[in-house]
Amino acid sequence: MTKRINLISGPRNISTALMYAFANRADTAVVDEPMYAYFLHLSGDEHPGREEILKSQPTEWDQVKSALFFPEVEQDIYFIKGMAKHYVDVELDFLLSMDNVFLIRDPAQLIVSYAKVIAQPAMKDIGLKREWEIFEYLQTEGQQPVVLDSNDVLADPERMLSALCKRLSIPFSDKMLAWKAGPIPEDGVWAAHWYHNVHQSTSFAPQNDSKPEVPSQHSKLLKESYYYYHKLYDHALK
Repeated sequence: MTKRINLISGPRNISTALMYAFANRADTAVVDEPMYAYFLHLSGDEHPGREEILKSQPTEWDQVKSALFFPEVEQDIYFIKGMAKHYVDVELDFLLSMDNVFLIRDPAQLIVSYAKVIAQPAMKDIGLKREWEIFEYLQTEGQQPVVLDSNDVLADPERMLSALCKRLSIPFSDKMLAWKAGPIPEDGVWAAHWYHNVHQSTSFAPQNDSKPEVPSQHSKLLKESYYYYHKLYDHALK
């Protein structure tokens, strides 16, 4: 039976790099943000490449679930890279049949990076509150999901990915530590707008914006984001 690993992340994190790491494993198939078109269709939000995204994926939830979360795959592992903010108007019980991993990032880094693409981000964009809500739901249902902090991964990729694989009961592969530069076939059509940095990368590398200055107009969002970030980080894999 295929093991389904479901990554629930905020934006402007290392979620795409993690997808590339898993895609580099011989035993793993990956899918990129299966709920993106569903989310845009439901929310009406304007995102770069909106119309192209809507045409690239199903927008009805039942189709998204069957075709993208639970397709038949030949590989032993199916890695699903997703955004917490996309979980809108869905019953969360489908998550109980998967291994769920929450990816978090220091909110100052996250907000400054995201604001370069979406000028006035709100909590619904950042996704930390939604991550905490989903995490709490899974705990009440008896599941103890994995929480990963991106800075911890970047500080020691081999140690953290080995620990992640151990928690997921899968063998670690050193192929997860490096990949070829450029896009991969599994990239969503939105890659041209969001994946510039990861397309130039060949491995996990420390980020330069470790302590960015957050503009004052984002101070309220920053404070609220740290509240949920610290609640999740209390459960982070060390």
